[in-house]
Amino acid sequence: MEEKYSQQSKHDFRNAVVELSSHLQTTFSSRYKKFDEFFKELLENAEKSLNDMFLRTYGRLYMQNSELFKDLFIELKRYYVGGNVNLEEMLNDFWARLLERMFRLVNPQYQFTDEYLECVSKYTEQLKPFGDVPRKLKLQVTRAFVAARTFAQGLAVARDVVTKVSAVNPSPQGERALLKMMYCPHCRGLITVKPCYNYCFNVMRGCLANQGDLDTEWNNFIDSMLMVAERLEGPFNIESVMDPIDVKISDAIMNMQENSLQVSQKVFQGCGQPKTLSQGRASRSVSEGGFSARFRPYNPEERPTTAAGTSLDRLVSASWPVSLTQSQRGSLWTYCALSPSQPPLASLKGKEVRAQVD
Repeated sequence: MEEKYSQQSKHDFRNAVVELSSHLQTTFSSRYKKFDEFFKELLENAEKSLNDMFLRTYGRLYMQNSELFKDLFIELKRYYVGGNVNLEEMLNDFWARLLERMFRLVNPQYQFTDEYLECVSKYTEQLKPFGDVPRKLKLQVTRAFVAARTFAQGLAVARDVVTKVSAVNPSPQGERALLKMMYCPHCRGLITVKPCYNYCFNVMRGCLANQGDLDTEWNNFIDSMLMVAERLEGPFNIESVMDPIDVKISDAIMNMQENSLQVSQKVFQGCGQPKTLSQGRASRSVSEGGFSARFRPYNPEERPTTAAGTSLDRLVSASWPVSLTQSQRGSLWTYCALSPSQPPLASLKGKEVRAQVD
């Protein structure tokens, strides 16, 4: 009989810990899913907006070079999901490749070899053919994506930690304490008598002593997540970066158009004078090349409709519950099974706490 009660007390204990930590686990799981959906759809909308705008403006010319922009978004998505992507190098490569394409199009009368275009790309930083857009966009994209990926990974880590730590077995000493607290009254015929809160609290605290050791690291983790959340709502807001990225890239292209003569002359000085195409080929190239259209102005009210159905600042606030910065912050792994509003194990036994058992 004693062994039966011992097994039952361990079962009740595990159920209590799981039940009282399940809300936190569910919260992190749902918030991670919502943030992840929001972010991925934000990228999809940004890519679609750029594709629609450039297709409308450049038509066939854009279609012939669309893989350059597709690669940009592929790499951004790969970084977000944890891929080994150096954002700065990837963006530098994007602008260098764009310069090669643009340089060929604004100089359709010349023939360029791959070696010559490689030389052209080396002048991206020096000549700044796209103005200050690449520098600003690299700074904005890098810090926003780092913050967004860190926040998403943090939500996933928090979910997994709560899941693993809630799967706890009491120590042998804890098993004896649980047995005494929960079932010794049965031997005296006092089946309806339940332990008082303080007694239950102390026993549960002893059973969760190892989990309590995580409190310091957990609080450090919370501090870090709060810092990331504040940045996501402020200067590192990924939404404010990705919404107008098509317009920012178009501004860079127009800057290249307006300064193409000066840029070309300096490139010719550094890389040499390219060969001129034959008159017939040059005429066809001129008729097929060139960028003449201008883009629509960016309207900040044109925000994408996302799976989350809300803006990033509201989503981040909802993703990081206030309770984590208050009552659960101080001693989470002791507190999680010791809710002040609900004595430990009481809900599983279905009785009110009545009296202390010696």
